[in-house]
Amino acid sequence: MSDIAIRDSKNPLLSPKDLQPSNQNMIIECLLNPGVFEFDGKTWLLIRVAERTVQKDGILSVPIYNEKGQVEIIDFDKNDPKLNDEDSRVINYDSVDYLTTISHLRLVYSDDGTNFKESPEYPSLFGEGEYESYGIEDCRVAKIEDTYYLTYTMVSANGVGVGLRTTKDWKHFNKKGMILSPHNKDCAIFEERINGKFYALHRPSSPELGGNYIWLSESLDGVYWGNHKCVAKTREGKFDSKRLGAGAAPIKTEKGWLAIYHGATEENRYCLGAILLDLNNPSIVLARSEEPLMEPIAAYEQTGFFGNVVFTNGHIVKGDTITMYYGASDEFVCSAQFSIKEILKTLKL
Repeated sequence: MSDIAIRDSKNPLLSPKDLQPSNQNMIIECLLNPGVFEFDGKTWLLIRVAERTVQKDGILSVPIYNEKGQVEIIDFDKNDPKLNDEDSRVINYDSVDYLTTISHLRLVYSDDGTNFKESPEYPSLFGEGEYESYGIEDCRVAKIEDTYYLTYTMVSANGVGVGLRTTKDWKHFNKKGMILSPHNKDCAIFEERINGKFYALHRPSSPELGGNYIWLSESLDGVYWGNHKCVAKTREGKFDSKRLGAGAAPIKTEKGWLAIYHGATEENRYCLGAILLDLNNPSIVLARSEEPLMEPIAAYEQTGFFGNVVFTNGHIVKGDTITMYYGASDEFVCSAQFSIKEILKTLKL
């Protein structure tokens, strides 16, 4: 067993029952993959909350967000021949796909890093407009100088892309729109400019030629991105054989930029690994995990909405210690700690 994570004894820290639905017509299905940041002396999580609609007899209801970020419910007659509801996650009506759940981002805070609660001063973030009509998911948070950069997955009938919002106070947000077009996700911005440029990891998908790989991109302003380079590919027979994607913002160490990532197999078993990137040229990979740093071995990681999953978007770094917040089995929010030195020892040059 290669797992070196020290799990919090209070895991899971948050479950669907711990939060209230966004409105009376919705039910929380699961909590997933929080972005993490420090603000006002507290630890904050930006949790992906996936909700479904309350169902009625003979009707299949699906939610979407309108231009104002409000939930609208579409009802389909289950006997309508245009309806295909064979997949419990995605239905099709008259050649248009709809999700049976949609996600928004919920802010919670903690004084001790373990016990979290909501504040009415800090509202949830919802999908807005055509390209977020099916929700917003899996936010990474990077703080650069006095600004927080929120990169998240935008979901709509047009596909899955990367959106960006920025804030300084978590009450007012500057919406930058879609910065990486479909199909793309898992975007993590470095928390420091390198040679005057912004850098970010991201994951375009190419199921027919190429694969689900981690790419690096650069930008002069943090909004418009280019000079994309592939830095990590799937590896046959390993924990990241089917797909991989970046976790939170890479961590600057003396050895290089340490980026923790998720990797999945054909059987959709999700583990965590790491890559080490050159400090001055992060397109150069110096080392990489041969075995996972963390595997779904706890009961709450193996059984849930979608079992055998550990997936992270965020962490807090204090000295040598990474306090990682992660999604377990696509249902719970949990915490674990790692030593940076111990992670570096496991990497293969």
